[in-house]
Amino acid sequence: MTTVPDTKDERRDAHRALREARQLLDPGLRAWVRRLPEPVARVASYHFGWTDSAGRPDTAPAGKALRPALVFGCAEAVGGRAADAVAPAVAVELIHNFSLLHDDILDGDATRRHRATAWAVFGSSAALLAGDALLNQAGRVLAEPGGPPHALTGVRWLSDATAQLIDGEQTDLAFEERARVSLDECLLMTERKTAALLACSCALGALWGGGDEHATETLRRFGHHLGMAFQLTDDLLGIWGDPRVTGKPAGADLASRKKSLPVVAALDSGTPAGHRLAELYTDEEPGEDGGVPVDTLAALVAEAGGRTWAEEATAEQLTLARGCLTALPGPPEAAAQLTALVNLVADRDH
Repeated sequence: MTTVPDTKDERRDAHRALREARQLLDPGLRAWVRRLPEPVARVASYHFGWTDSAGRPDTAPAGKALRPALVFGCAEAVGGRAADAVAPAVAVELIHNFSLLHDDILDGDATRRHRATAWAVFGSSAALLAGDALLNQAGRVLAEPGGPPHALTGVRWLSDATAQLIDGEQTDLAFEERARVSLDECLLMTERKTAALLACSCALGALWGGGDEHATETLRRFGHHLGMAFQLTDDLLGIWGDPRVTGKPAGADLASRKKSLPVVAALDSGTPAGHRLAELYTDEEPGEDGGVPVDTLAALVAEAGGRTWAEEATAEQLTLARGCLTALPGPPEAAAQLTALVNLVADRDH
């Protein structure tokens, strides 16, 4: 993966920021999930790792809470308090998990975070409804009576980001039916599917932290670049990631013939390896049972330059994200914490 100027101290700071974000987030997140009808809340609680399939308390692996950590960090970066930004942190985490519940159904993924996905346990209909419920709750969190005067702006921003996310997901699905997808199309899809919500998370943190328009837009751009880097890294892990880290089978994206950024870059390369990859990528039976082995496809993606391009693009987006932070006039420790999160995103294979 991409080499980053990370240090043990920065990684420690990043993990501490994620832990603190989870501690600040969880009470509110659990409270909003408990407001759901019991059958729906049961599915959502399992998905979040709070309970097992029978509804008994559990401590299964949870997500990193990156988006809430960005909300809190950006609130502090403009001079505000993380504790005042719990509502948008809960809202973006609800939206993120709505998308994960739906993603697992759409992609047919049977495992997430090293255990069975919600749809594999409760059925696709129950998981779909749980995702819908989380989406609905997100707007309610920000629109609670007695909220700040800028709450309506926050609702609008979150709604716009969610619409972009859904559009990106739809475009990603449509790519599976197309023989050719351009790299520009794939980058635009990534902006909508992934970067929009991270950018919104940062902007909401700045808004709730009392930031002015310039600081808020600077942090929105920061989130955009971080989101692009996040998806690029995710796509690299989807091909070359360690299953012990990713929780998914090796080469899962290739096995499902996903047109991820490294793959599209390879297909767009005009190289002999790219042409061969295009021929093999239409094979309907990937794997070891007579189809094309994913190792063969991964080697062709690398030979065609897809891996190198994705790693270089990741590095560029991370540089742009760090550049946004240098322009902030806020507390240097808050910017340092956000920088540590940037480096952690880049170093997700460790």
